[in-house]
Amino acid sequence: MSIRPYRDIKRRKTKVINVGNVKVGGDNPITVQSMTNTLTTDVIATIKQINSIQEEGADLVRVSCPDESSSKALKEIVKHVDIPIIADIHFHYKRAIEAAESGASCLRINPGNIGDKKKIYDVLQAAKNNNSSIRIGVNAGSLEKDILEKFKEPCPEALVESALRNIKILEDQDFFNFKISVKSSDVFLSIEAYRQLSKITNYPLHLGITEAGSFTSGSVKSSIGVGSLLLDGIGDTIRISLSDDPVKEVTIGNEILKSLNLRNRGVKIISCPSCARQGFQVIDTVKILEEKLSHIKTPITLSIIGCVVNGPGEAAMTDVGITGGRNGNNMLYLSGIQSEKVMTEDMISKVVQEVEKKASELKNN
Repeated sequence: MSIRPYRDIKRRKTKVINVGNVKVGGDNPITVQSMTNTLTTDVIATIKQINSIQEEGADLVRVSCPDESSSKALKEIVKHVDIPIIADIHFHYKRAIEAAESGASCLRINPGNIGDKKKIYDVLQAAKNNNSSIRIGVNAGSLEKDILEKFKEPCPEALVESALRNIKILEDQDFFNFKISVKSSDVFLSIEAYRQLSKITNYPLHLGITEAGSFTSGSVKSSIGVGSLLLDGIGDTIRISLSDDPVKEVTIGNEILKSLNLRNRGVKIISCPSCARQGFQVIDTVKILEEKLSHIKTPITLSIIGCVVNGPGEAAMTDVGITGGRNGNNMLYLSGIQSEKVMTEDMISKVVQEVEKKASELKNN
């Protein structure tokens, strides 16, 4: 069921770059990415985690390459996955060259940390030769020494100056297939840095609040920081940094995009917090349905409301809806129209059946 959003976000126009077979920027969908936390040299474990991250809905996956054995392990890893791999490089330029030659679709580097310009030029040449894009990754925790001395401490202006310096290095070598990030663990610093940068460059921006923390606190910080920028129309790809399972980063990233009507994937559940009026156990029902419907990738809206106060109104705007009633008699809505009464003990199986049926119909259309 198509529900017109109250507000449409007007995205800032950016250049389009290629990360493998995924286009980032312009009018292309905002991509979601995560990063493996396995040892890259453990090829089997890394492949397994990449596949889990992709299954959750990631478009890109970043893999750390801290040493030669890791960067060369990418050559085997990319043979067994079908999602673009970004090699995470911090200091040694040879790791970037090895990663590009091993099949990395993108190199995450901070040119200022690579060393002299000859080394940077060698990395750019390897990227060109192997059709690898680059992410300029500026971080408040690793700014260039002279910039930090100039500004005394990390601030939005310092991050932007670092980004512009690194942009010029790439442009001077006729390299334009890159995106940029200006991350900090401070929400306000990150937001302001991205806002300033977006006014003076049209390269695609990778959004994130770095080192955001545990699942709960990190999800909140990232939702505020990344969400605020997305509301401004800023951002072309996002990564939610959590001290948790990387798969959860993808879950939160997609939920942020879904909440802003920027991307729809899978079942979007609208549910009440529950109260004494509920005709069934809303919280338990939602948890069960999230698990049972996790395999559906087609965009579907589902309302689970415990009583008739807001239930009919929400159900009128969703593909499938359930409103709690007295004595276990709950009302099922299909495409906003009352369909039939469903007893509580049959409700979950009935909802799953109807959501799967609707997903099949939409997929075939």
